[in-house]
Amino acid sequence: MSAASHLIAPQNEADMLRARAVWLYYGDGRTQSEIAKQLGINRIMVVRLLAEARRRNEVRITISSALSDLAQLELELEKRFGISRVILAPSSDPTGDPIPVIAAAAGAYLSNEIRSGMTIGVGWGRTLYASLPFISASALENLKIISLLGGIAAARRYNPAEFAWRFAELFQAEGYLIPAPAVVDSADTKHALLERCGLAAIFEMADKMDMALVSVGDIDSLTTSYRTGYLSEADRRSLVEAGAVGDVLYNFIDAQGRVLDHQVNKRIIATDVAQILKTPSRILISGGKEKVAAVRAAVHCLAPTVLITDEQTGLALMNRATGSGDDSKVSNQESGSIPKEGTD
Repeated sequence: MSAASHLIAPQNEADMLRARAVWLYYGDGRTQSEIAKQLGINRIMVVRLLAEARRRNEVRITISSALSDLAQLELELEKRFGISRVILAPSSDPTGDPIPVIAAAAGAYLSNEIRSGMTIGVGWGRTLYASLPFISASALENLKIISLLGGIAAARRYNPAEFAWRFAELFQAEGYLIPAPAVVDSADTKHALLERCGLAAIFEMADKMDMALVSVGDIDSLTTSYRTGYLSEADRRSLVEAGAVGDVLYNFIDAQGRVLDHQVNKRIIATDVAQILKTPSRILISGGKEKVAAVRAAVHCLAPTVLITDEQTGLALMNRATGSGDDSKVSNQESGSIPKEGTD
């Protein structure tokens, strides 16, 4: 992957600062924290400078790779899982971090798909957050961005509200956040928040989404969801014993993509799977060797219209798909079934 910059000559101090941040990030490969330290500003300012540069079309990201080599695998995955389009980011190292390449592929795809007048629901996670610099910013009219789950107080960079806000900012769109925790202490608390605090009205907006952007969490390792502290070790073990392999918007699912009838799922403040399934464009963006089982389960659960992942995950999905036992079962989209959901 290479970054090609197309910078307008700086006219003032603000332009110069933005140009330096852009070059350090895209040209020199520095992290946002390193740039902040070098320029004497905070990381939030760096993020804003990069977003502003994208909005002004001052920097453009291009991907150079023999993508044609992946075409056959993409077609096989589309046929096997009944997905309209599979996009595989090149990833030759099985031990490498796939997030940067998946994020780049996702950003390129979304840049061409998002238009004025759409209502888009967004999830959260490292991969979605990492895609932000690769999305071409532009001012769109009547674009609505909805966060599909409550906030995660301990997650900082990867907070659902943070991602939704930054995503909306790229397009100068209206943003709608859920002012409640993603996981509460009881089903009664959830019911009270939905019915008495006006949250139900926000979730009703999800019934009219044109597009949903969702990632998936893995139950077996310390992924974004588990690191936040909202789930105790006892919760995690209980979910594993119940068959959970991962989660979609904190809806914990088993290997066949069924939402578990589990007490944790009754405490989540998030859009449910039934609403996602009604969305015309369902985009699943995730990957990594530790997430293969979770990604496959999410494909069963969400019947995505688009799957964006990396080459190694794609290979693993096909290998598992041709295996025996549970791994050979068809997806919900292929069978026409809808996943069973837990009751509130």
